[in-house]
Formats: sequence, C-alpha cells, structure tokens
Amino acid sequence: MATKHQDGGLLEAQHAKLQPPKMYKVMLLNDDFTPMDFVILVLQRFFSLDTEQATRIMLKVHNEGRGVCGVYPRDIAATKVEQVSAFARQHQHPLACVMEEN
Repeated sequence: MATKHQDGGLLEAQHAKLQPPKMYKVMLLNDDFTPMDFVILVLQRFFSLDTEQATRIMLKVHNEGRGVCGVYPRDIAATKVEQVSAFARQHQHPLACVMEEN
C-alpha cells in the first residue's frame, strides 16, 4: 500500500514489526546476615507471593546463592530492585536485589 505525499512522491507503508519488550529477572542474592524471615517478608511484600511461594524462593536463595523473584519489563524490574534495596537498607540488612535480562 502506498500513500501519496504532498510533494507528489509516494511513501511506502511501513510494516513495523513490534517486538515484545525485553523482560528482566529480578533476583535476590544470598548473604550470611539477612534473616530468612526478612527475605520471606520481602518476597511477600514486593512480589505478592504467598508464604509457601516465598519460602520456596527464600530456600533457593539460601541453598543456591540466588533466586528469581519474578520477571518484568525493564522499568518495573528496576523499580522492584530499588524498592527492595531501600527496604533492606532501612532495616540494616545487606540483602542484595539485582536484575538481569531474561
């Protein structure tokens, strides 16, 4: 399909291929100081997980060094990382929250 332009030239219709947004994993990293109960609280508060889901992810962080909390578009992932990091600092815990491309 072509459209006539003001100067008489033709513009080809652009068939833009919309890519879904890149998604990012938000992860918690293990440390030797943050209490397990605090990690569960973070998972429930910021990732809307129930106690069973939060406990499962907390144990994964504890046993494997990291655990995925959720997968989000970049801006939401970045916001979650900042919220969790600020909350951990407020409570004097070194809990690390990071994001990486999925």
